[in-house]
Amino acid sequence: MHAPHTLSRRTFLALAGTLPFAARAFAAASDVPVGLELYSVRDELVKDLNGTVTRVAKMGYKIVEFYSPYFDWSMDQAKEVRKLLDDLGIECRSTHNGTQSFTPDGLKKAIDLNKTIGSRYIVMASPGRVSGVDDWKKVAEKLTSASEQLGSVNMAAGYHNHQAEWKPVEGQRPIDIIAKGTPKQVVMQFDVGTCLEAGADPIAHINANPGRIKSMHCKEWSKANGYGVALGEGDAPWKQIFDAAEKTGGIEYYLIEQEQSGPGGQFGMAERCLENFKKLRA
Repeated sequence: MHAPHTLSRRTFLALAGTLPFAARAFAAASDVPVGLELYSVRDELVKDLNGTVTRVAKMGYKIVEFYSPYFDWSMDQAKEVRKLLDDLGIECRSTHNGTQSFTPDGLKKAIDLNKTIGSRYIVMASPGRVSGVDDWKKVAEKLTSASEQLGSVNMAAGYHNHQAEWKPVEGQRPIDIIAKGTPKQVVMQFDVGTCLEAGADPIAHINANPGRIKSMHCKEWSKANGYGVALGEGDAPWKQIFDAAEKTGGIEYYLIEQEQSGPGGQFGMAERCLENFKKLRA
């Protein structure tokens, strides 16, 4: 069962409250849309942006997330992308950004581009070169400054973790430095795969950051095959992760990301991951 497009999320969930428990649980799960971080199909995207986004939409993805090359678009290109998204009936809610998007001039351009394509969250995908605690605190300060500016235009900053954020530096984990050093408006976009690879606990991280896990990169990982495994076929406890994200994390949308593909290529892996995601959510 899916929410009719004419009903708001609040109205739909209120109506779902009258359903049997199993139906309510499915309704709530179905209500969180799933998208694709387009880095998953990066080779195809470089060759044909329109065709790639169209194919991703036809697979059933409701959202796409553009990554750092988008920053080089002109405003005319951004308008063309927005028209494409609208025509396909899908959204871009966030973008991945390099450090240039968090400079004074870069943030202005990122705001203009993101507004044009309908995106609300400008996510720092990498902090650049950092080493000690002081460097990580400076990253938090940069995110805080960006958050203040973005809040005035009804947008928000975000931070996307990799492996390094889970490894203690001078007795502190960088992921905790960033969480503690930024206001709650800064989204902690959670990359599950790198958390698992680093040996950290994904459930504990979500529960430690209530309301801040508004988006999540559903990236699979396994001790046997690393990132070369499709979503749902590795070591991640997805059902528990989804449960924590929806009960505590404040999740608004999921994003599948796949760093490696198999014989079916990047499109084949994106489709396989989506099929597995739907099975996990059934």
